Amino acid sequence: MKDIPGTRPPRIGELVRARDRLSFIYIERATVHRDANAITSTDERGVVHIPAAAIGALLLGPGTRVTHQAMMLLAESGSTVVWVGERGVRYYAHGRSLARSSRLLEAQAAAVSNQTSRLRIARQMYEMRFPGEDVAGLTMQQLRGREGARVRRTYREHAQRTGIEWQRRDYNPNDFGSSDLVNQALSAATTCLYGVAHAVIVALGCAPGLGFVHTGHERSFVFDLADLYKAEYAIPAAFDAAALIAAEGGDDIGGVTRRTVRDAVHAGNLLARCCSDIYELLVPDREGDAEEWDSDVVELWDRKGNLVAGISYADEDPPW
Repeated sequence: MKDIPGTRPPRIGELVRARDRLSFIYIERATVHRDANAITSTDERGVVHIPAAAIGALLLGPGTRVTHQAMMLLAESGSTVVWVGERGVRYYAHGRSLARSSRLLEAQAAAVSNQTSRLRIARQMYEMRFPGEDVAGLTMQQLRGREGARVRRTYREHAQRTGIEWQRRDYNPNDFGSSDLVNQALSAATTCLYGVAHAVIVALGCAPGLGFVHTGHERSFVFDLADLYKAEYAIPAAFDAAALIAAEGGDDIGGVTRRTVRDAVHAGNLLARCCSDIYELLVPDREGDAEEWDSDVVELWDRKGNLVAGISYADEDPPW
């Protein structure tokens, strides 16, 4: 039998486990191709080789071109590709999920479908915004009120820090230019943060629509995750961008804000932080169980316990 031409696809046992991979690699203004079992990134500075099996998710930024062979290798290596804006601050589309197992998705679906577990995670997501404070005795209504007060206080603090006049959050989602400078910046920064959260969620194989605090929207879980970081990333960046435009002039508040958020996301390693927080919320006791969560196994569901797929059960006694 003739050998199949080309490089042999890697076997599952040869792949690097997800926990040991480079979480995210960001490439912009380059051509992505393959050389044997490596991804290559080519720009005016030369060619960089990246082992495909070591990539968790490849984020393709502006100005990138990717070849068919590169995409095929990434798929064979269990890596995902996400098309994003600069530094990952806008989500556009994605290929396959990084996860070969559906267990993280199933954990999300099971948690959101049970009132007790959904309440637990929703409370946890609020509590994560108050590090070092004891809020365990507060009701959900009290947590929402405390969060609203925290955000309003954050607006005032950054307005005072930057010298920007601040009244209140006031914007029209269908008319970006109708609000004042800082409100435009806040809208742009928040949208960037949603892009970061969305990119991480799809890379891990979770469902963007299954939220715990938010509900009823295709991006409910995106809003949930992004809200954990809004006061730390989006609000300061928006006020900084508005102050820069006010001092130096110009009318591209959206572009200045996106670049400010981009730099903050990169400096704060936010992508990896989002990934860690999702695991902590959905599978707090099983994050390190790589053999289970990265397995490439198909099973048959049975109420007494899952069964091995790929074999015939014709000789089994029927249940009737």
